[in-house]
Amino acid sequence: MYYRYDPTYIILIPAIILTLYAQFKVSSTTNKYFRVRTQRGYTGEQTAREILTANGIYDVRIEMIGGTLSDHYDPRSRVLRLSQDVYRGTSITSVAVAAHECGHAIQHARGYAPLTIRGAIVPVVNFASNASWILIMVGLFMSSFNFLLKIGILLFAATVVFQLVTLPVEFNASSRALAQIESLGIVSHDERRESKKVLKAAALTYVAAAATAVLQLLRLITIANRRDD
Repeated sequence: MYYRYDPTYIILIPAIILTLYAQFKVSSTTNKYFRVRTQRGYTGEQTAREILTANGIYDVRIEMIGGTLSDHYDPRSRVLRLSQDVYRGTSITSVAVAAHECGHAIQHARGYAPLTIRGAIVPVVNFASNASWILIMVGLFMSSFNFLLKIGILLFAATVVFQLVTLPVEFNASSRALAQIESLGIVSHDERRESKKVLKAAALTYVAAAATAVLQLLRLITIANRRDD
């Protein structure tokens, strides 16, 4: 009962509001520009291939996958995976999303430090994210095991670090994407502005995730400190 009605939940309210707004913004913006075709008519797949070739990247495959906006770059297998609507689409959203994922491929090829750091801590974060909440829940419900709560908080901090490192990775990929699609003539100057709106909306989801992680960590530290008093 203590955990359910814990007043420290109020700390999470700003993150909840931001998350809801980010979900609305990315959905409304990407859907709007999925309906706007670019003047040059490049598909997402053609956009990706053009950008990779222009940057001397020939060892990255481009594959079509299922799902909606499930696009991602896999640095381990060097595969750029695009959802069907992006792969085949000729819209502003298709081009912007494909270019963004190419931004990650360029980061990988150039040894962009934040991307390298993020990749290196993934195994630690995967373990920490699973183990932290088990320890935190035990510590919350059993006051005699308060030390487990503190260990769980330390592990959860690794997730926070991951979310914070992700921000420059995503922002930089978007900056690279916008520069590429305009310099290569894939979009016009006006279409670049529209592409930027799509990428800014998508970036909000990462900002919301980081804010949620930071405020959750603050909330847990507050609970742990109150237990010590």
